[in-house]
Amino acid sequence: MDSLVSVVIPVYNEEHNLEELIRRCLDACSQMKRPFEIILVDDGSRDKSASMISAAGARHGGKIVGVLLNRNYGQHSAVMAGFFESRGEIVVTLDADLQNPPEEIPRLIAKMEGGYDVVASQRENRHDPLFRKLASKIINRAAQKSTGVKMTDYGCMLRAYRRHIVNAMLQCHERSTFIPILANSFARMTTEIPVGHSERLKGKSKYSLWKLINLQFDLLTSMTTFPLRMLSIMGVAVAALGIGFGMLLLILRLAYGTEWAAQGVFTLFSILFIFIGAQFIGMGLLGEYIGRIYSDVRARPRYFVQQVVGREKDKDVPEAKKGYDVIL
Repeated sequence: MDSLVSVVIPVYNEEHNLEELIRRCLDACSQMKRPFEIILVDDGSRDKSASMISAAGARHGGKIVGVLLNRNYGQHSAVMAGFFESRGEIVVTLDADLQNPPEEIPRLIAKMEGGYDVVASQRENRHDPLFRKLASKIINRAAQKSTGVKMTDYGCMLRAYRRHIVNAMLQCHERSTFIPILANSFARMTTEIPVGHSERLKGKSKYSLWKLINLQFDLLTSMTTFPLRMLSIMGVAVAALGIGFGMLLLILRLAYGTEWAAQGVFTLFSILFIFIGAQFIGMGLLGEYIGRIYSDVRARPRYFVQQVVGREKDKDVPEAKKGYDVIL
């Protein structure tokens, strides 16, 4: 029998899209010929979304699972809550706005059969405002630098993950996280496929310009300490510039005499550059220590054991430690 597929969908004020979303997801998942569950996570909606999810869960028992959060925690926190409730060997994430068609889910599952840990999607012919496209390009560039995994569309939520990748992400307890990048940091084999993209027909986008800016800062600070390291690099560069400038002044002074040096003004500039550089180096070193403290506070797993082979199973080992475990 084929393994269970879980579809996790964060929902926030989507009462106008929910009915069609549920219908299309049920139709798409039925085509896979696999057992499935659709987990709708209400992220503290202020409209009728929560009641509609509860009604759908009662109407489609076993197929629709509702997770109702007490307030709005944000999209990625809602997805993590859905991960925690999911039981599938393959977990798919999808936005509730229907811009990414649910009919693409079977294609992601088929691609997963190639042994991939993560199958991402690339939106073709995006129907988004210009500032959102620009923000996505910045996110994609930053994500490629921080993970070393080249994918063209980190902002698309339509993705499929193996169970062990989801379990690894659930072991990470930091409050600010960016799920596609976090997943790629644990994945061995990743790929992406092109998918369709539609214009939002009902409701409003929940990502304003300010939220996109906050997302950029979350991405930058949660995935890398490179900005802190830049202080040290800048300090070394400024100090080197000051030393080089001072050596040039010394040579010119010996060649042209004291009058050329403008009564020591240039010398003061070179000394100033050296001291500013030293300050930046000190700030950079302090930043390095802060970055190490930050990395320890996040308490991410040092490594992740996907499977142990060649050893007889221990009956006394708890179920949670079989097949996947994080050893700290």
